[in-house]
Amino acid sequence: MYCMNRLSTSERAKIIAALVEGNSLRSTSRLCNVAFNTVLKLVPEIGFACADYHDANLRNVRARRIQCDEIWQFVGAKHKNATPEQKMQGWGDVWTWTAIDADTKLCISYMVGGRDSGWAFDFMQDVAQRVRGRVQLTTDGHKPYLEAVENAFGMDVDFATELVLCFHRRRNLMASSISGPEDRFFGGSATAARPAISFWKIAFAVFTGNILAALAVGLVYAAMR
Repeated sequence: MYCMNRLSTSERAKIIAALVEGNSLRSTSRLCNVAFNTVLKLVPEIGFACADYHDANLRNVRARRIQCDEIWQFVGAKHKNATPEQKMQGWGDVWTWTAIDADTKLCISYMVGGRDSGWAFDFMQDVAQRVRGRVQLTTDGHKPYLEAVENAFGMDVDFATELVLCFHRRRNLMASSISGPEDRFFGGSATAARPAISFWKIAFAVFTGNILAALAVGLVYAAMR
């Protein structure tokens, strides 16, 4: 009977360390002296292991300030370019919902899916189940958050949204003038609900590769706070 070679724990650890450091799949295969397909097959296994660990261990988290936002990406093709058959297979736009502890940068909760009220409801239910005590929660102006936060936390939350008002001269260019953040309070104490979304806005801009946007957002908050 043919027996497939399996990576040892130390070999897997070396591959994971290389990937975490930002190396590509091919460079990782060369650094660790393994086949490209070996690294490729290990990636989903790493993902499942991380998801299981996160789900089991991130419970009863004590956090003072939580900021939520969504990262846009697409699977296979953008929604407007995908065929009906491809959309049935899951192609198209996808959003990663994230809840970040503003003080420790810990990702308390995440969810990958659509961006409508149903996804917002499920996401906020998960966030509420993972934290302990009253928290200050900040989101952007995405309307589904309003009802989702109330359903998940009730009145036991200090909730606010924060918007950065930008005016563009031309498309795809950095904002020519930024008037600064606009705070809106919806529940709890206005003093306690001081918005804290600036960290994630900067990280999101860097994540999407828009370094100019990251610098713009950073300068705005440095000037306004």
